[in-house]
Amino acid sequence: MDDLSDFNRVLVEEILSESESLGISKADAFFERTSALLEAEGEVITADRVEYLATASGKTIRIDGVAGDPREADGVLCIMLSDFHKSPDPEKINAADAKKAFGHLINFVAASRRPEFRASLPKNSAEAGAAELIASAWSSTKKIKLILMTNSIYSARTDAVHAGKIDGIPVTYNVWDLARLHRYETSGQTREKILIGFRDDFGASVPALAASSAGGDLDSYLLVISGRQLAEIYDKWGARLLESNVRSFLQARGAVNKGIRDTIKDEPAMFFSYNNGLSATADSVEIDRSSDGLKIVSAANLQIVNGGQTTASLHAARKTSPETLDQVYVQMKLTVVPSDVSEIVVPSISKYANSQNKVSAADFFSNHPFHMRMEEYSRRVLAPASEGTNRETKWFYERARGQYLVERAKRSQAERRRFDLENPKSQLFVKTDLAKAEMSFRMRPDMVSKGAQKNFGEFAQLAGAEWGRNDKRFDETWYRRLVAKLIIFHDLEKSVPKQGWYPGGYRANIVTYAIAKLASDADERDLVIDLDDVWRRQYVPSELQRALLDAAQAAAAIITSPESGLSNVTEWSKKQACWAALERTKVDYGSGLLQCLVEPEQARSVQREGRREEAVLSGIEAQTTVVEAGGDFWKRLKEWASGRRLFSPKEDSILSVCSLFPAKLPSEKQSIVALDLLGRARSEGYVDENELPRIRISSLSRQH
Repeated sequence: MDDLSDFNRVLVEEILSESESLGISKADAFFERTSALLEAEGEVITADRVEYLATASGKTIRIDGVAGDPREADGVLCIMLSDFHKSPDPEKINAADAKKAFGHLINFVAASRRPEFRASLPKNSAEAGAAELIASAWSSTKKIKLILMTNSIYSARTDAVHAGKIDGIPVTYNVWDLARLHRYETSGQTREKILIGFRDDFGASVPALAASSAGGDLDSYLLVISGRQLAEIYDKWGARLLESNVRSFLQARGAVNKGIRDTIKDEPAMFFSYNNGLSATADSVEIDRSSDGLKIVSAANLQIVNGGQTTASLHAARKTSPETLDQVYVQMKLTVVPSDVSEIVVPSISKYANSQNKVSAADFFSNHPFHMRMEEYSRRVLAPASEGTNRETKWFYERARGQYLVERAKRSQAERRRFDLENPKSQLFVKTDLAKAEMSFRMRPDMVSKGAQKNFGEFAQLAGAEWGRNDKRFDETWYRRLVAKLIIFHDLEKSVPKQGWYPGGYRANIVTYAIAKLASDADERDLVIDLDDVWRRQYVPSELQRALLDAAQAAAAIITSPESGLSNVTEWSKKQACWAALERTKVDYGSGLLQCLVEPEQARSVQREGRREEAVLSGIEAQTTVVEAGGDFWKRLKEWASGRRLFSPKEDSILSVCSLFPAKLPSEKQSIVALDLLGRARSEGYVDENELPRIRISSLSRQH
């Protein structure tokens, strides 16, 4: 209880601070904080704020958020309640309290289906949009998921509790209470664990064959699972069953594959022969061995790393052709990966399982070199001291969830104070923050408005392809400009709610549209926003802020005036037509705009100069690393590689020079090549048992 009380005190302080800083209500701040967590977890695809509370015929009607269109989410209608208490001492709720709260949500669903209720709501309001969405998507709704987010402590079961039906549509309750939020934010795991009980919850254990040798590093199994059982498992756990990058890409591309769908419908008995099956991982499995063979009883934290479309398509078949699912069987390769090595091993399994795709779901996992490079920059590059201070700071990129807390926790009390000063929590950012800022400046506000995961999936495809063509464009200057984009994004988030024209909602949409509009208008003038100036200042200069707010005012007007036939403002902001309408709009920025913009050639010259400076630094650091490893280390690598003819004669001679240290000192260029060769050798399985500590190959060791 002490841990929960401490966690709640910190949470409340942060919500109150965010509320004051952003100029929004405490309820809004809590909803934003918690719904972002649910998006990252895969509990919801997106989350749009809807604040409505009323009484009709003695019934309380309430909603706090809606999580996307069921027609784009496998038929799942997800609506949300948000219950924040500002007391530092956590309150408690029980099953009866939760049931009463969920009843208020159900009342909103029921009321939304009545035309007179929808007509009574303010035009273009968030509640009108939510009601219209529920009514228009009702025929496509297959499941209703009700979510309660609260910083109270809930005493009953929290996850996917079945709660009857509404007009024949099954309903589940999900409670994200203080204890669950605490587990998620402090576990250091990439997502909350789920337990799949094949036998107890889904009808039967799954037949399997052991596919790994005794004493091997990892246990592997070949399974054959029925299509109906897999569809039912996905129906309960949904996208949380999919490894996060697979989930992102499915949301970006559309989940149901036509070929898979037709096979299920027309030739279900041939599905096993035609389909490649699934690749999956689990933290652990429960096994039953008998005379009938080996069976998997349950799997902890089951994650599908390849086969997401197969799984989603089988789930869709529950509605379209349920009678065929009993004839469908799916092969599954299951690898048991202990949680302490999952961050390293699972991405590799995902990468090779998806290797048939040119730009696959595995191409942008957290261990992708792009993220590693951004992490390395964030730990090394000091941001200039902002106005009124004399301390340089860092922007902490959390490549994997929990890194910030882990780094902070392993320090002494005095070291934590220094860590907090150098890495302020306000300068912590994650992959989805990076993607929101980048896609806004890439003039895709419609995609940003579709939610963090879909937007990240789209960004991953674009950036992954760009990395493949030329990874050197993602250099330190690119990183500094990324930080400048985040500064602009955060500043606009704070400034927009304080404006007299602010409509009182849709802040997230207005912010991304405003940035995209200014970037577009600058491009029309053959100019670009001066991001290098923002980096140097570490704040948004007044002229740029004014221009952004001018663009934001125009964006607000467009966003809150949907085209004829549309009444849902949130859904309108997700359409390219909304962005096209803003692009066509003329904005009078005044004379200050040109002070915020620079010639593209000037921006390119800054990047060229940055690369020259970085190359010098890379050479020095590479030489230091090679020298610290010692001559014997490089001699062992040379002998290993020579037997395999892995390197060219020229590369082999560079290793010879390194192996002669201290008699001979390799040059900076030779050192850069040596570290690159070491990386290539490791990718081929090279391990030096005498290496202690292991040489760290950072992005600085690449050739420039």
